[in-house]
Amino acid sequence: MKILAVCIGNAERLPGKSYKTGINKHAISGGVLVDAEGLLGDAICNRKHHGGVDQAVYVEGSLTLDWWSAELAQTIAPGTFGENLVIEGLDNTMVAVGDRFIAGDLVLEVTSARIPCATFAARMGDPLFVKRYTRAGRPGIYCRVIKPGTVTAGERVEWQRFEGARVTMPEMMATFGRRLSVEDRARYLAAPIHYKLRDSLLAER
Repeated sequence: MKILAVCIGNAERLPGKSYKTGINKHAISGGVLVDAEGLLGDAICNRKHHGGVDQAVYVEGSLTLDWWSAELAQTIAPGTFGENLVIEGLDNTMVAVGDRFIAGDLVLEVTSARIPCATFAARMGDPLFVKRYTRAGRPGIYCRVIKPGTVTAGERVEWQRFEGARVTMPEMMATFGRRLSVEDRARYLAAPIHYKLRDSLLAER
């Protein structure tokens, strides 16, 4: 596996929107420093819902983007979905919380699935895209930074699977906002899930 693209975005307004967003990302050449807050120079405009230590880096697998290119009958270029990294040969549906991606000094750990929003739909120019994306069950991958480092397109990536019970990206999307069974709740809490989801599950009685 290798990193096919490294992408960052600038703060800008989408058509019909009053707020700025960094979702429009583009592939860049050269190395980019990744620290606990994400890629240096990447715009994060709404920090209530985006960015932060447990979703510092957004990853897409090349196999998933290929699927979307066929589904939408158009080429999905790196950065189209707002991702920071595109990893060659990766299928998002096979990724679980706690999996790690290692590229040089950089170590990322998967925390949660990408849940689509109105900004994403506006970016895609389709008001129904949130529903379409959810039905597809191939969500993007949010990661925390375990060890900072510089990342460059073409760099080799090692994928280390989490050794505990797996909570996959499609499952996280399918259960978003729903009450989990006792068994599933325990399984989620045993994985290194996003702190907001952990707090929410711990608050349940």
